[in-house]
Amino acid sequence: MDYEKIFSQNKQDKIKGRYITLEHIEPLLQKLNTNNQLQLIGKSVLEQPIYSYQIGNGKTKILLWSQMHGNESTTTKALIDFLNFLNSKSETANQLLEFFTFYSIPMLNPDGAKLYTRENANKVDLNRDSQNLTQPESNILRKIYEEFKPDFCYNLHDQRTIFGVSDTGKPATVSFLSPSYNEERAINEDRIKAINIIVRMNEVLQQYIPGQVGRFDDSFNINCIGDTFQSLGTPTILFEAGHFQGDYEREETRKFIFFALLSGFIAIYENVIVDNEIIDYINIPQNNPNFFDFVYRNVRINYDSSEIITNFAAQYKEELIDNKIFFNAFVVKIGDLEDNFGHFEYDAKEQMYSDSNKNIPNLNQKADFYLGKNVEIVNGLVKL
Repeated sequence: MDYEKIFSQNKQDKIKGRYITLEHIEPLLQKLNTNNQLQLIGKSVLEQPIYSYQIGNGKTKILLWSQMHGNESTTTKALIDFLNFLNSKSETANQLLEFFTFYSIPMLNPDGAKLYTRENANKVDLNRDSQNLTQPESNILRKIYEEFKPDFCYNLHDQRTIFGVSDTGKPATVSFLSPSYNEERAINEDRIKAINIIVRMNEVLQQYIPGQVGRFDDSFNINCIGDTFQSLGTPTILFEAGHFQGDYEREETRKFIFFALLSGFIAIYENVIVDNEIIDYINIPQNNPNFFDFVYRNVRINYDSSEIITNFAAQYKEELIDNKIFFNAFVVKIGDLEDNFGHFEYDAKEQMYSDSNKNIPNLNQKADFYLGKNVEIVNGLVKL
């Protein structure tokens, strides 16, 4: 199957980048609302509408939700692309619509999306509210879950650029998890169903991003929605959209999430899921928080009246200014970086560090400095 071609045919070009709000997706959902598929299912803390989009009439029921965390928008873009595909009237789309019923909530946390925050307007992490259900958004999702009674749950998230695939030096562009349902992290029939789908999706993704698929930590936390739904007997898959080389807007990662969604559903439809693929799942390397956005090695600095050679790292801080996301780099670690990698790495070759302040890197300072007389670093990058 030509996943690249299918994606390019169904990509929604009117949304891109990291800042995706209800204002961006609402008109797109309205355009797809050709047969009352779009429904208002509740409102957020700030009284913003929360929509569902249901399509298909098959027996196998899929519940998907995105932007539970407002600043995690990559899977929202991919989900809109996938809804475009389901409306494409292609042979494959029609087959899936006959086999599945898809119930999606493209933006569970519109307030957090507008503010570009992980939490909702009450500063509550909705992914830690699955038991107490203190927030309107949490209650909406739980109500839909109980009424729809899905056969599978798809919990769609982003993860930070700090995650790599084990110690390979490759970024974790896409990561998956079949969440635990108890403290022992036991594997039962429901976890196995999710595991088998993850294995199929990983097989496809390895053709496009070899070595860049990770497995998320499965520590049990009943307050997390995936763990809760898994414990209630519904096979649940966590998606984490991560970093692809140079892709801070996550337009490439968006594509790979689309590939994963489509390939997983095709595998279920074609019944190519093998009963027990735990070993293949365990062999997906685990995520490792061993990346920084910038790593500078072999930098000469003056320290206590002596010259030493050291390393330091900088990380982007994402800041919302006038409805645009700006990536501002700050120094976050100085010293031993032997077990760390940088999405951008620079070997100073023992050139002298200098800046406009103390001529020594300090934590939390802006990553603007010089290496030697000719190399200027501005916001983390070499100024050309």
